[in-house]
Amino acid sequence: MTPSAIQVEERLASLGLELPQSSPSRANFLPYKRSGNLLFLAGQICEWNGKPQYFGPVPDGFDLEEAKAAARMCALNLLFNIKAATGSLDNVTSILRLGAFVSAPAGFADGPKIADGASELFIALYGEAGRHARTAVCVSSLPANALVEVDAIVELA
Repeated sequence: MTPSAIQVEERLASLGLELPQSSPSRANFLPYKRSGNLLFLAGQICEWNGKPQYFGPVPDGFDLEEAKAAARMCALNLLFNIKAATGSLDNVTSILRLGAFVSAPAGFADGPKIADGASELFIALYGEAGRHARTAVCVSSLPANALVEVDAIVELA
């Protein structure tokens, strides 16, 4: 369970955020797969209720906070799938790993800073249990021309 008595969805609301109503798959794969107490979450792009919101590649003179919002949107889609898989966001004991992909031109060095948008949300929601290992890489393109995609592995109670 989470480290404090405040439920995760209450904490999410206190941040002015909410879960999307859906998080549809774009191809022939499962949005998540459970093995024991591990939940493997497929990559989620920066879309809201199935509609892409942020597009790549990262433009010249990009706004870091806006790009981090794209990564945070990916995290919200991951949270939707955690809830779909387990019935409650409070069933997470640890965010183990995130993989973040940023659509960017060759030589772009700030992909990890953009990925922080997802990492910061999990830490805000789960405290120390939200701290995780992470890979953040830049790629030439993502599904639906999205700016960011994030996947995760979480430990469940």
